[in-house]
Amino acid sequence: MDPQRSEDIRHSPSSARKTNAVAGPLVVIGDTLLDVDVEGETERLCPDAPVPVVDVAAEQARPGGAGLAALLAARDGADVVLITAIGDDPDGHRLCGLLSEEVELIRLPLRGATVRKTRVRARGQTLVRLDAGDGTARYAPSREAVEAIGRAGAVLVSDYGRGVARMARELLRDVAVPVVWDPHPRGERPMPGCALLTPSEAEARALCQGACHGPDQAARRLVRDLRAGAVAVTTGACGAALAVQGGPLTRVPPPVRAGGRDACGAGDRLAAAAALALRDGADVRDAVAIGVGEASRFVERGGAATIKVREQRLGDRPRTALEVAGLTRAYGGRLIATGGCFDLLHAGHVSLLRRARALGDALVVCVNSDESVRRLKGPSRPIVDVRDRVEVLRALGCVDAVLVFDEDTPAAAIERLRPDAWVKGGDYEGELLPESEVLGRLGAETVVLSTLPGRSTTNLIREIQ
Repeated sequence: MDPQRSEDIRHSPSSARKTNAVAGPLVVIGDTLLDVDVEGETERLCPDAPVPVVDVAAEQARPGGAGLAALLAARDGADVVLITAIGDDPDGHRLCGLLSEEVELIRLPLRGATVRKTRVRARGQTLVRLDAGDGTARYAPSREAVEAIGRAGAVLVSDYGRGVARMARELLRDVAVPVVWDPHPRGERPMPGCALLTPSEAEARALCQGACHGPDQAARRLVRDLRAGAVAVTTGACGAALAVQGGPLTRVPPPVRAGGRDACGAGDRLAAAAALALRDGADVRDAVAIGVGEASRFVERGGAATIKVREQRLGDRPRTALEVAGLTRAYGGRLIATGGCFDLLHAGHVSLLRRARALGDALVVCVNSDESVRRLKGPSRPIVDVRDRVEVLRALGCVDAVLVFDEDTPAAAIERLRPDAWVKGGDYEGELLPESEVLGRLGAETVVLSTLPGRSTTNLIREIQ
């Protein structure tokens, strides 16, 4: 490297990030994989082959690929939206449960099986990796994806060669915020005009047209060929070679040396940290320095193997209505909602709720608060206060969550839940519902179910009196 044309970037502290109070979320677009580490001990060889026998002690699952980049950015305190393709299979369902609690997930369809990479490890050493799944993204950018890009503060394209990055070209055509593109040998050629590209040395050489000698030349050539604002070619324990449009080549050394450690996930850590720094107003040199620093410390701590994620499963019945709604959407399920006072729960209520639940994968019941019931039904109602009404509803096997609202109509509750379908009893048939406007705007279906004749709270109160 020519000493007259280069300089060495040392790492600034985290205060180098310039806070941008109005920055939108980081939107990550890319392929998500299921990574599984099977951990155990090995002290003997198999009697029928010269291979170690691993006594399994634990299994740890986490998102990989774009999912890992999104998770790491979320754990930096950022609001993160992940646009990715996940299969409707057990591994896909497991991925959704790993992601749904920490990132906003916009799920695209996947053709084939969710990709799973399983590492068998003993004493911190990977012995073998088993890859399964042939899934590739189907081209179907959704309205939710377009809206997420529109409110982004920065975008990270995390390409793992499974087709989601191909959609990024259309989604990002007119985007005005910084775009960081982390390429893959089997993936898409990055679109021109990105703020930053973060290829490894091997990836950079594959992207160059013709032979190139070393990461420095590759970085310079890619800035020119792809009209990128900057290219940081990562070089493992040596940091990165950074070429900036119109500026000198620079080397970005890591603040700590972690040679020989598990480097799985280091590229995702670097790209996510750099994208967040650009979102927060840092210039590209500071952003890359931050990314290299975070990646080196990540490897020093043990890499992706140290990432622990609490799994949520759809059948776990999360406590709140919004958790149920978010998890159901993450799994690609159909969310059903209904509402009412549910004062003196009777067979008509239970029949309606059971049939409503059968229409989808989860049912949230919106319940009028005591004040709301009094305004609608008069000062003598409700007979049963809201705490007891909620407790009884939650005890029903067909109800996944209950949401209490204070307004006269459930419109605001529906806005928060964004259900796929809203269920009303047959006594509303033919009437314009107060919540029709919000249902239409959300594209939610209105389903009217017949009620059991003669069953109503009013009749029940009359008989008791």
